[in-house]
Amino acid sequence: MNQNWLVTAFFFALLAVILYGAFLILSPFLKAITWAAIFAVLVYPVYSWLLKILRGKATVTALIITVVIALIIILPGLRLVGFLSEEIVEVVKSVGTLVSAEGVEIWQQKPWVQKLLSWWGLLGVRLAGFEFQINWKELVVQGAKVSSGVLLSQVTGVAQNIFLFVANFVIVLITMFFFLRDGAEFSLRLRRLLPMDQEHQERLFRNIANSISGVVHGCLVVAMVQGLLAGLAYWFFGVPYSILWGVVTAFAALLPVGGTTLVSVPASIFLFLHGDTLSGILLLVWSIGVVGTVDNVLKPMFIGARLKLPIMFLFFGILGGLAVFGALGFVLGPVLFALLAALLDLYMEGYAANRKEQRG
Repeated sequence: MNQNWLVTAFFFALLAVILYGAFLILSPFLKAITWAAIFAVLVYPVYSWLLKILRGKATVTALIITVVIALIIILPGLRLVGFLSEEIVEVVKSVGTLVSAEGVEIWQQKPWVQKLLSWWGLLGVRLAGFEFQINWKELVVQGAKVSSGVLLSQVTGVAQNIFLFVANFVIVLITMFFFLRDGAEFSLRLRRLLPMDQEHQERLFRNIANSISGVVHGCLVVAMVQGLLAGLAYWFFGVPYSILWGVVTAFAALLPVGGTTLVSVPASIFLFLHGDTLSGILLLVWSIGVVGTVDNVLKPMFIGARLKLPIMFLFFGILGGLAVFGALGFVLGPVLFALLAALLDLYMEGYAANRKEQRG
């Protein structure tokens, strides 16, 4: 009896050490692996359909799905980067025109610039009594030095972030390929480790898939609605390339920080700087009051109805997930709450069955 206990203790101790070592090895890639698992769950129905067409060729099917997803993400990303590069060039030209003599005369004719100049003139008259003078040339030179120093210090960080993003993206694609190809066998082995009957195992795994797809689909639908509302506003108020910026706003709505305001606020400033003050104010009010509010109203409705969670739990699941896991928590937070609810339901069913047996 003592020998059996010693063998069991040694086995579980060795297993714990090996699991801890495996965790340390995988810890730098946990976020990438989790994103790959989420994408694999989302596209698995398409993978199953294509697998039947290709007569069970799992490797070829997984490779096709992975390449298609990579192209769907990479091609629009490259187009967006190219467009932003062109816009940056235009901004630099505009700044060069602005600081020229002709540019200064054009801007001085704008009503809001004239108001600012008049206010500054009044302020200068009041400051003149205190013999308060500003050396604008020296101030501009010092500002340029500080700005250039800050930009140079950030170049290395930006380059490193771009490299890490590309590396993580490649890891996600490779991991998703193996999840698709070997996911069924991996899922079967994982189910054997759970101390549940087959019905409860299938129910738990089905709940995981439904939770992930419900959160992602809800976010995508809400983002498209926000992009549509913002794009219509851009078109109505005369923002150039309104369709393109509406699409960019839809993608920005998926970001956990900033969201649609990353696009709508600069668009409002653009209208304001071009003298259309009323349109700029109305666009800002619409973007913050309507487009931003839609996010808070529709997401709990779509996601909560799919996950069958109360809105309060969904709200704290999203906020707490973002605080703990970052952008990944937007999916993991609601999914963990949904799994908790599913496990509690399974426990209550088993507990109720045991109570009936004891009474019988």
